[in-house]
Amino acid sequence: MKKHVLTSIILCSSILLSLTGCSAETPTTATQSEVETTAATEASETTTEATTTATEATVPDNSDDVFVSAYPAFAVTSESLHDGKWDEITANTLDGQNASPQLSWEPVDGATTYAIYMIDMDTYYFIHWRSGDITETTLPEGWASTTDYIGPYPPEGSTHHYTVYVVALKAPVEKVMGGINAVFPKASRFFEALDTDAEGNTGNIVAVGRITGSFKG
Repeated sequence: MKKHVLTSIILCSSILLSLTGCSAETPTTATQSEVETTAATEASETTTEATTTATEATVPDNSDDVFVSAYPAFAVTSESLHDGKWDEITANTLDGQNASPQLSWEPVDGATTYAIYMIDMDTYYFIHWRSGDITETTLPEGWASTTDYIGPYPPEGSTHHYTVYVVALKAPVEKVMGGINAVFPKASRFFEALDTDAEGNTGNIVAVGRITGSFKG
């Protein structure tokens, strides 16, 4: 009889130890899961933060620009620009739609109107876009008419760089000089002309924003 009792005690003890061991392992598993979840969350937050930083508008350094080095800068963004390349829709090609790029910028203090030039910097200042008397600060894709815009169409196999200039003006000018679809080696004079308003007052340029993208033919 005592032998059976002892055996029962030993058996119960083994069961209790087994149950205790299982319960001891559970918190460890839960803690690992929590750590993994926290790490995944932090990684996700880091990725989101990096993406946000990458898409933030940046103010260009105009000091190295051949046309606008004398003027303060402001940020311009475009939804038609991805990975430093203009979208196909903006091009004057068989696959493109010759639609002017989408542009956005914050209103510039002291400016009442804006002018835009888009210039191929690799072809002796070939002008692709010239518009004036702009009062909006967000222009949808395809905003410009065909008389003011012709999209990129570099030679097949070559990559050219196209800079869009947004010039903030104190007052309207008599004329936004130049044209499109042609080379203008002295295009700097067009910017100089914007610095004098229609009434003959100088110092008309408040600031200049610019954004550059490439396109491969």
